[in-house]
Amino acid sequence: MADLSVAKRLVDAIISDFPDHAPGTRPVHTLGVGVEGYFVASEVARSYCIAEHFKGQRIPASVRFSNGSGSPVRHDGWSDVRGMATRFHLEHGAATDLIAMTLGEFFSQTIDDFFAFTNAARQTPVQKQSPWRKFLGMLQLKPPPRDPYPGQIESGDAGTLGYANRHRFAQLGVFQAGMIGAPVSYCRATYHAVHTFVVTDPDGIRRNVRFSWQPVAGVRTTAADAPLVDKYLDHELRKRLEQWPARFMLMMTIGEAGDAVDDSTQPWPARRVRVVMGTLTLEKVADDQAAAAEHISFNPCRLGPGIEPSGDPILHARRDAYEESRIRRGGIACPFSGSSTDAK
Repeated sequence: MADLSVAKRLVDAIISDFPDHAPGTRPVHTLGVGVEGYFVASEVARSYCIAEHFKGQRIPASVRFSNGSGSPVRHDGWSDVRGMATRFHLEHGAATDLIAMTLGEFFSQTIDDFFAFTNAARQTPVQKQSPWRKFLGMLQLKPPPRDPYPGQIESGDAGTLGYANRHRFAQLGVFQAGMIGAPVSYCRATYHAVHTFVVTDPDGIRRNVRFSWQPVAGVRTTAADAPLVDKYLDHELRKRLEQWPARFMLMMTIGEAGDAVDDSTQPWPARRVRVVMGTLTLEKVADDQAAAAEHISFNPCRLGPGIEPSGDPILHARRDAYEESRIRRGGIACPFSGSSTDAK
């Protein structure tokens, strides 16, 4: 790893936002469920990228869905960022990962920004605000804070909102996170890989792209006035996959001149060309959840020939932080293979 000290500080900073974090578990997206399936590239995918999993053959895949919090307490019904980490199992034991979340944009441009954000996001006492205070905030064009959930006594919302008020680049990500809601199913949400990657086609042409997973079943969140349920996502997923497979389309958005390629806080225009790169079919919840959800170790920079990371500093910092997390919790190592960053 490039800088062990920074990686350790990053992991420590994330853990500090969750006072009840359990040692030996992931700093965030602590609670998850592992699923088995396969990926088949579309007919046009190979014309855009030479990566092995875009050649058209059936590729075994492991997926871990997760809640975003670093707390060991399950709150499926809370508004929270959800995660979808996917491993494509390639030939000769190689692998490539794609890590995505329901947040469309990130909230930090640099490592220093990330440290400042985590410091602002510390848990503080929270209570329901009076209607008059909310009305006053609306007159000042400030979004009213969310009422605490039943039994919730602490939250980092006030700190993150304050940080966004002081830093324009964080506003879109923080606003999205506050309004994201809870999905009715892990398979009824859109997941974004957030960062820009560089793909190479058979003619050697390089393109800046961003990836996302679109659920074939469509996107649906729970109703705002629905009774709060703490535990339902794992059960719903098992019941769904016992009846029929769930499918996601892998979408690749192609950047153009002027698009932010090293800054994941900035969205790209909606008119950009999008290509269907393939379909992921999820068949069953893994029998061995210890291996499929707890010990498996993903990394956003585990890339093969044909896909490279952009210069986004947060993306490169995540590589080292994910490895630090893996080491701390004894996760299963998977050698980096075929990426231009391997020697770094």
